[in-house]
Amino acid sequence: MGHQVIIFDFSVIRGLWETRVKKNKERQKKEKERLEKSALEKIKQEWNLILECRKKGIPQSKYLKNGFVDINAKNLDTSGKTPQLEKRHALSDGVNKEQNKFIFHLSGEQWMELPDSLKEQIYLKEWHVYNTSIQTIPAYISLFQDLRVLELSKNQINYLPAEIGCLKNLKVLNVSFNNLKSVPPELGDCENLEKLDLSGNMEITELPFELSNLKQLTFVDVSANKFHSIPICVLRMSNLQWLDISSNNLKDLPEDIDRLDELQTLLLQKNKLTYLPRALVNMPKLSLLVVSGDDLVEIPTAICESTTGLKFVSLKDSPVETIVCEDTEEIIENEREREQVEKEFMKAYIEDLRERESTPSYTTKVMLSLQL
Repeated sequence: MGHQVIIFDFSVIRGLWETRVKKNKERQKKEKERLEKSALEKIKQEWNLILECRKKGIPQSKYLKNGFVDINAKNLDTSGKTPQLEKRHALSDGVNKEQNKFIFHLSGEQWMELPDSLKEQIYLKEWHVYNTSIQTIPAYISLFQDLRVLELSKNQINYLPAEIGCLKNLKVLNVSFNNLKSVPPELGDCENLEKLDLSGNMEITELPFELSNLKQLTFVDVSANKFHSIPICVLRMSNLQWLDISSNNLKDLPEDIDRLDELQTLLLQKNKLTYLPRALVNMPKLSLLVVSGDDLVEIPTAICESTTGLKFVSLKDSPVETIVCEDTEEIIENEREREQVEKEFMKAYIEDLRERESTPSYTTKVMLSLQL
């Protein structure tokens, strides 16, 4: 496999992508409305029920009325079931209920704080709190020793308590798109953490050195913050495979970045980089490198001549329009929303790039430029 160099105008691709998504949603909506008004949907429901009756061994004659199938779900669920089927469904429902009782879900902007009853459920293994007005995480979180997943995305959280370091079994921590300005050093005590997402907080400038202890981390996302350099602790995360530090204020990369010898994906777009260090060539597992090429004046020739299958993507992005607004909080919120949209776009774009890995070898060298 040869080396692939792809140069795209980021704004053009994003515009095309957003337009395509919008048109597809409109098309799906119209098709749904058309089907709801059509007799085909009724026929489809009837046919699906007939198939369901056959699969479950229920006589169709019981559900025929005036030539039409009675689509009363209660009849289907309670009539004609064999004891074996009933037992199977009961077992499945029991498993689901057993799993769900360990998972806590909360969403809605009306929530200003976590419910008091939560502190009594210390057996929980997962928290999923998103899109609320909650600003603080209580210190009693240290009681949740079985917690594996802590998803706190899109809230108003200002800081993380030091007690979070007591969660020795935590594997996933997502506090993206909140209002964090720093991270407690005690987080370095979460020795089993595998995924850390701090993206979209807009104000984080550094990570504590204590996070060097997180040797199990494979995924770190600190994009859309204010980092001026890759934190030292990140360079000591020996198992790191994915690093997204895009949309920050990086001016250069450390010369010893190749100590991340397990790194596979490195996202650097929308920074202020003027050159890339040659050390990138010494990273054996690096398969995707994304940068913004507007400020780059020097790229190691070895990257373009690499035979490791590295995909090097240089995005050309148009300047962000200045928002004329006296309210600083509103400016930050608009910026945060824009970053959310761009992250969704990059996620789809990267998935598309990975699919291209199966293309024939003679198509792997590509140079494409789109200009406004």
